[in-house]
Amino acid sequence: MNSVAGRVQVDFRSEEPLYLQIARQIEELVGNGTLQVGDQLPTVREMAAELSINFNTVARAYRLLDESRIISTQRGRGTYIWEKPTEETRHLLKEAALEDVLLEMIARVESRGYSFDEILETLQKIKREKRDKNQEIE
Repeated sequence: MNSVAGRVQVDFRSEEPLYLQIARQIEELVGNGTLQVGDQLPTVREMAAELSINFNTVARAYRLLDESRIISTQRGRGTYIWEKPTEETRHLLKEAALEDVLLEMIARVESRGYSFDEILETLQKIKREKRDKNQEIE
């Protein structure tokens, strides 16, 4: 059994997409030293079978980690930890998670008949109200 198998778990009830859960957890395993540079990850199919999910979901997580230079996939050899995540990498993963949640939210709200401008105006109103409420507390 690979050192990653059993350490990565997905929560099907979470709002966070599965591929981001996987990418974040692998990034954390590298960040805390559980996984070291040069360690091999399970194949996409092995990880998918271990997590009982579609292999395309794992492939998307690996692609994100590869783009962030945390892992490197070498055809015929496997996927390896390439380098420790930098603050910039952590920021990119966090930003990707936020974008995914917002895109999902926008699609849901637009399906109810609201325009993007209405969504933006409401978000700005909420921000102002929150800021005003925080000033009252201080």
